[in-house]
Amino acid sequence: MSAIVDCADQQPAQILKDRAAGPAGRVFGPGHRWKVLGIGVAANASFSATFSGIPATAVVLRQGYHLSNAQLGVALGLLGLGVALSELPWGLLTDRWGDRRVLLIGLGATAAWLFAMAMLVVPTRTGVPDVTLLSASLLFAGLLGGSVNGSSGRAIMAWFRESERGFAMSIRQTAVPLGGGLGALVLPSLALAFGFAAVFGLLAAASALSALFAWRWLHEPPAQDHGNVASTAVAGLAPLRNIEVWRIATAIGLLCFPQVAVLTFASVFLHDFAGLRTAAISASLAAVQTGAMVMRVWSGRFTDRHGNRRRFLRSCSALSALAFVILWVLVLVSPAVPDGQSFRIAVLPLVLIVAGISVSAWHGVAYTELATLAGAGHVGTALSLANTFVFVGFFLVPVAIPGLLHLWSWSGVWLSAAICALIAWPIFLRQA
Repeated sequence: MSAIVDCADQQPAQILKDRAAGPAGRVFGPGHRWKVLGIGVAANASFSATFSGIPATAVVLRQGYHLSNAQLGVALGLLGLGVALSELPWGLLTDRWGDRRVLLIGLGATAAWLFAMAMLVVPTRTGVPDVTLLSASLLFAGLLGGSVNGSSGRAIMAWFRESERGFAMSIRQTAVPLGGGLGALVLPSLALAFGFAAVFGLLAAASALSALFAWRWLHEPPAQDHGNVASTAVAGLAPLRNIEVWRIATAIGLLCFPQVAVLTFASVFLHDFAGLRTAAISASLAAVQTGAMVMRVWSGRFTDRHGNRRRFLRSCSALSALAFVILWVLVLVSPAVPDGQSFRIAVLPLVLIVAGISVSAWHGVAYTELATLAGAGHVGTALSLANTFVFVGFFLVPVAIPGLLHLWSWSGVWLSAAICALIAWPIFLRQA
């Protein structure tokens, strides 16, 4: 795999020259790496529209499937649990089989499953699917979608030079808020107007289109030979014995907990507590995702130029904790404010947007730091380890929020989010 790293560090003209002699006889121009990046963006956006877009329909989902808050939390949580359970196996397969094969299998299977859900797991005039069937279907969708992160990340790390990787990975990570933002804008209204058959059908089409792009343009760099593939596969477990990889992966997971709270239950918070309607809720969630997308691109370029990834990650942790503390305080004092309903409508969505952006701005930087620590031959495994922690959060947070609401209302939810962000801060410190 060292051949990939060497090739990625060469100038574009040299890349073209070396790759012209690839084993498959393919010639890749110096701009082909941007096509690979585009595929990574498309793949992550399509699955993000699923795991972030479906929670954006939480109010409609709760009504259409006749769910309680606890049942809603379990159903949404199982989508995240499916990804958490499958991330590491998919990552190990990526380091063994290569990104192309894993991404094609994962995206194709995800598209097929979502299409089956559109046919069989939707409310109709004759009946409403049982919560168990809905939850199991979302769990399996997560199991299949876990293929996207490690495989697309490995491809980008292989095709880009060290001086570009933070920027490239941050662009890839914009796909998460991009897909989530589009899902938040489109899916709730689509569910209200046409039902969940249209929601799952549109998500299936997005995954199928991404698979088509991957089939057409995603290939292993020709400088890699079969011997390197074999040696990489044998060494695939190395990141699991690296304490620094575990530290960064754990911090990534912790900092995602408050982000997941925003993605999964912000729509319920804005509806039930702030009193916003569907259009305003969709606009607020889309603003979070748009702001996160812009900040991820900027942060990747900024940290590439200044070499300050750890410092930036600590700053994001601290700012996120502060934003959620402010949200917690506002929730506590809002009942005592004159004309409290107007105050909640005007102020709480703005603070939530700021908190959501601050806790979503760091992903590309963190994943680049993690992939660099793991080494080029172990990128799939390392990124999948981190995403395992991330999607444990996508399981635990929606399950825990109904209990926090029962005990301490929304103030307990946002205080817990602040605590998680604060705990992540010292973990990003460099190991002595």
